[in-house]
Amino acid sequence: MIESDLRSAIEVSGRGRLKSTASELASRTVAYRGDRQPSIFAHLTSHQIKRVVGRGRRQMLLPGEALFAQGERHDGVFLIESGLIRTFYASPSGREITLAYWQPGNIVGTPQVLGSGINMWSGVAVVKSEVLAFRGKDLRELIRRIPELAIALIEALEFKGKCLSAMVQMLGTRSVSERLSMLLVNLAELHGVSEKEGVAIGAPFTHEVLAQMVGATRQWVTMTLDRFQREGLIRVGKRKTLILEPDRLLMPVEE
Repeated sequence: MIESDLRSAIEVSGRGRLKSTASELASRTVAYRGDRQPSIFAHLTSHQIKRVVGRGRRQMLLPGEALFAQGERHDGVFLIESGLIRTFYASPSGREITLAYWQPGNIVGTPQVLGSGINMWSGVAVVKSEVLAFRGKDLRELIRRIPELAIALIEALEFKGKCLSAMVQMLGTRSVSERLSMLLVNLAELHGVSEKEGVAIGAPFTHEVLAQMVGATRQWVTMTLDRFQREGLIRVGKRKTLILEPDRLLMPVEE
């Protein structure tokens, strides 16, 4: 679809317009700005929430504690009640690629939701977290009784699909600098805190974490953030990064 759109752009606008048109199409395809992680509970009544919670098995996790591991079998999913869960994929060589950070109200342990299977990636608590474990058969029964829960699960899976699609496209089609720029903007919108001069990104998004998410080294991320700061795009502090110019961060980078 994208290739045909690009060919049409060449025919209609000519060579002078191709570069900007390609960039606009790619930006619309990769970015998912403006979306917030949906909460499973958002459209449920208090009574429905009580019924859902009552079917789960509560687990407490300390920072760094594994929730599920890549390659192990599972029989359901986890609903985050509090804290923050990081999901990541580990290559055969041991290199980790962070997929996302999930907040309360989200499910982790997918893509299988209603059945059993093999975990395709791992999940670990970033901070002290509390989750509810649901067996696939229990979720099936809840969905039959609470149709709104089915809609909530679909919305959650839709958001996850957008996230993973964006990551694949960024890793496959963007330079490392562009990946970092897009990641900063997306993290600001998903996890940022509004301040007077911009949006702040704090813990747990250290330089090392950012490096894991874009496929670079920590040293490279530190140097690139310093460059962004000199250009007036961000301000780097000891425990946070302030995004000052998100639109300029997303502008095409000349390599």
